[in-house]
Amino acid sequence: PTMAHSKTLLVLENFIGGRFVPCSSYIDSYNPSTGDVYCRVPDSGKEEVEAAVKAAKDAFPVWSSKSPLERSQILNKLADLIEHDLEAFAQAESKDQGKTITFARTVDIPRAVHNFRFFASSILHHVTECTEMPTMGCVHYTSRAPVGVAGLISPWNLPLYLLTWKIAPAIACGNTVVAKPSEMTSVTAWMMCKLLEKAGVPPGVVNVVFGSGAKAGEALVCHPDVPLISFTGSTLTAQRITEKSAPHCKRLSLELGGKNPAIIFDDADLSQCIPTTVRSSFANQGEICLCTSRIFVQRGIYSEFLKRFVAEAKKWKTGDPSDPTINVGALISKEHLEKVRNYVKKAQAEGARVLCGEGVDPLALPPGNQKGYFMLPTVITEVKDESCCMQEEIFGPVTCVVPFDTEEEVIKRANGVKYGLAATVWSGNVGRVHRVAHRLQSGLVWTNCWLVRDLNLPFGGMKASGIGREGAKDSYEFFTEVKTITIKH
Repeated sequence: PTMAHSKTLLVLENFIGGRFVPCSSYIDSYNPSTGDVYCRVPDSGKEEVEAAVKAAKDAFPVWSSKSPLERSQILNKLADLIEHDLEAFAQAESKDQGKTITFARTVDIPRAVHNFRFFASSILHHVTECTEMPTMGCVHYTSRAPVGVAGLISPWNLPLYLLTWKIAPAIACGNTVVAKPSEMTSVTAWMMCKLLEKAGVPPGVVNVVFGSGAKAGEALVCHPDVPLISFTGSTLTAQRITEKSAPHCKRLSLELGGKNPAIIFDDADLSQCIPTTVRSSFANQGEICLCTSRIFVQRGIYSEFLKRFVAEAKKWKTGDPSDPTINVGALISKEHLEKVRNYVKKAQAEGARVLCGEGVDPLALPPGNQKGYFMLPTVITEVKDESCCMQEEIFGPVTCVVPFDTEEEVIKRANGVKYGLAATVWSGNVGRVHRVAHRLQSGLVWTNCWLVRDLNLPFGGMKASGIGREGAKDSYEFFTEVKTITIKH
């Protein structure tokens, strides 16, 4: 870009040891709704990660010796500061990620605030175990201590929401942090860094290094002084993280993809089921690991479901994310849009039918958004279980609807993918709901609802959807080391 042009670009800097530090090289970041470069993100590598880990190590002794109450007060202050700037954060998230301003305002930023408040509270309520052995004259108890420097790698779909879901428990437990947000969505992380000092977070407790997974992420994962990695992203990247961290025996929490089924029995309440399942398929452009992408409908209601589902999906408006009446914003990148479109093409080549959306309905965009990465909510039917569209995570506004006959059959088919993150079951029969929930290979099962979360409870997946769980107790266990102490009296 020319000098005149680069003046208007937002230029981010790494945040290391409580200061913003410029970087020698940068990556272009695009505004997905226009297709223009609007931001430059540091292209960090070994050197920057080294400096950040050193700052985090230096800050650890003081931070880890603070009481949970002191840390709690700082987390609450940070939550207040983000909430105070909620609108600015929402605007930035929408522009940077392509999601609708409505979603950023109502979901992303409020949840980021809640993540800090939640762990500020939960950290005060953990208890350790104690047992007695009167015959031996011994008492045993456990004690928990922070692990050290936590490496946190977060994805581009819910940028601040998922970054704070890691930072909050990590620092609440007394660890210090080196975080690496996605290079495609780094702006809100950088904005958060500006508030840390004011919240009372000491320098070096939270360090943020921007850059690609291949360079910055790898340097963080391979660093011998980072004993713990929490990663949310693709199964492919997780395999690489596992390989790279194995020689150092690091502890890993990996929250990966999903190919989440919705199972709709013929006694489901369709007036609730249809709007919720449209939302669970297309919310945030389908770019949520918990989105529904395989919908199994019992044959008795199949044709009625399809008709009503497609009618409802067509009501969703795609367009400029900054317009508050829009339901579907832009996908994250040109490459990702191409990938999602290719799945639809593959399905058609295999003889599936596209009932609405991509290639079927016209997409009308405002003049300023013609080069943006947009796609209509797309519903595919007559697709075989072994098709890549039913087996692989598409991560876009695409869902497949297929019929089933029996409970036994649908459980087998729902479990017939490599993933096991979330599932939804729709039925008015309580016994059936419990039976099916128990047999689904899935870390989360929602019945007659979707995405209702209690942060106390474990979150995570089975099979290729990851290892480890996060939540009040689970995050506490992951971000602390336990020690058993035996006293003979």
